[in-house]
Amino acid sequence: MKRNAAVYTFTIYLGVASAGASLAKVISVPAGLNASEQLQTALITAKPGDIVQLGAGRFDISDSLSLDVARITFRGAGRDATVLAFDKQSTGADGLLVTGDGAVIEDLSVENTKGNGIKSKGVDGITFRRVRVEWTQGPKQSNGAYGVYPVSSQHVLIDHVVVKGASDAGIYVGQSRFIVLQNSDAAFNVAGIEIENCFNADVHDNLSTHNAGGILVFDLPGLPQMGGHSVRVYDNTIVDNDTPNFAPKGNIVAKVPTGTGVMVMANRDVHVFRNRIAGNASVGVLLVAYLNAFTDPAYNPLPRDVFVHDNQIGRNGFAPTFDGGGLLAKALGGAIPPVMWDGVTRFKTPAGVTSTDVVRLVLKDGPIVDLRLVDQGTAMGNANPRVMPTFGEGVLPEPAPVVLPAAS
Repeated sequence: MKRNAAVYTFTIYLGVASAGASLAKVISVPAGLNASEQLQTALITAKPGDIVQLGAGRFDISDSLSLDVARITFRGAGRDATVLAFDKQSTGADGLLVTGDGAVIEDLSVENTKGNGIKSKGVDGITFRRVRVEWTQGPKQSNGAYGVYPVSSQHVLIDHVVVKGASDAGIYVGQSRFIVLQNSDAAFNVAGIEIENCFNADVHDNLSTHNAGGILVFDLPGLPQMGGHSVRVYDNTIVDNDTPNFAPKGNIVAKVPTGTGVMVMANRDVHVFRNRIAGNASVGVLLVAYLNAFTDPAYNPLPRDVFVHDNQIGRNGFAPTFDGGGLLAKALGGAIPPVMWDGVTRFKTPAGVTSTDVVRLVLKDGPIVDLRLVDQGTAMGNANPRVMPTFGEGVLPEPAPVVLPAAS
């Protein structure tokens, strides 16, 4: 069936439908005039299970796009062939906002959105595959915060994604559960990859380079989902993260030192292993307590149960950019050791009660420096560093691999 063939066409999907079920359709949208209207109309008229198929070419988009229908595949002709260009975006912040469960976004690029590139919120099942999000003028504070941005979602697959130029995190997964992030590249962002307040995430076989920070695993207070845990960061290449931090002041990532490889903050059950980590001027692997005061009584600001082992750690820490880093490096023989822990084991609750927690760390890829700051919020100038070949004994139980539903 054809409907306004100059705008888009419906094509019956060649498959077998179950009794009483309608056949899925392919809704074809060519590049050309009125791209915003064409795409949004296709996304509104699509039915669950349909494919919105974009042609090759450049789509000039002036308004944010939204997808709230379940089980829609939004597909381009290839990551280098189909480009959604938001250079003249006049309304909305996100390029594409997905709120429908079971969405697949694949084989296309998104450029120069006013805010975030592609965001999913509150969905069960979201796949980003062979997608590029980029701010093409390079690192700028005015760029959008996040490139690929699933939040408050579950069963998240990010595969063969490329993000460049985000002013917060290129690939950011927040307050979500059951995440696989693999085979992707992040470059020239503030944070290349960030897993924040998430439960059960596997981050593997990615390249994070020329960001301010390579891979961050954070837990922050005051959010609907806290207590991030069970994150495996493995088989990644995390090298040459040397782009000066260009995050807007006040953002938590603005405090990430330029030249950080992996940073774990206030998260638990985090395993960092079999990664290649080199060329990061501040530090290879950094473990810290949450940096600011907080008012959430349920929040624990300490990193706990962190296991760092079997990484290939090259030259790092040769020109640290954090406050006091130069003096610390000089005191430690000219460079920061491969793994640095702030040594914080004690914090004050919002009620003013001093609390401690068992900070189980097993850090095998030494030497290790423990700054022995002890109390959360203590200035770096009060460090009393101790260098050890390794820290902790034995092994920590590894989180179970994340297995996504077959439909992903």
